[in-house]
Amino acid sequence: MPNALAARLTAWGFSWGGLRDNRRGEWWLIAQMALIVAHLLPATPPPASLGLAWPLPLRLGGLALFTLGLVLAGQGALNLGASLSPLPEPMPEAVLVTTGAYARCRHPLYQSVILCSLGVTVALGSLLHLGLLLGLVVVLGCKARREEARLSVIHPAYDAYRRITPAILPGLPWLDWRSP
Repeated sequence: MPNALAARLTAWGFSWGGLRDNRRGEWWLIAQMALIVAHLLPATPPPASLGLAWPLPLRLGGLALFTLGLVLAGQGALNLGASLSPLPEPMPEAVLVTTGAYARCRHPLYQSVILCSLGVTVALGSLLHLGLLLGLVVVLGCKARREEARLSVIHPAYDAYRRITPAILPGLPWLDWRSP
């Protein structure tokens, strides 16, 4: 099992050098993972400490958003197939996927992470988790921009795809940039 993990990490392009100098966007992935793991922290401050009884419909709505995010993540991962990588540097010889979840937006996996984070934030009513959500929006927006710079170099059709397809979340300026 450790050899399989090492082989997968190598195939994705992980290296000790990359962790030192961010050559394949490793620092963006580390920031993303830290923010995701921090979602395991309890609600801070808890709504009750602010004199609020967090309504059941909000908690259920948050759970529904979280579940939707998981479903969309599965769809995006399946659509990407062998081209899937956690790093913003595309896999060598990766094909450009523009169908399935990738017809809806250019970064459906980032979209799913944001929806899961929003779901946790709404379910818990936590200011800490709101901050984590905003941090993910910044990190994923920057990570996606780095990824797109490389995708437009290796895939000539990427610029046309970028013009017509929302980036992460349609209509939100930091999360939906389309080239003119």
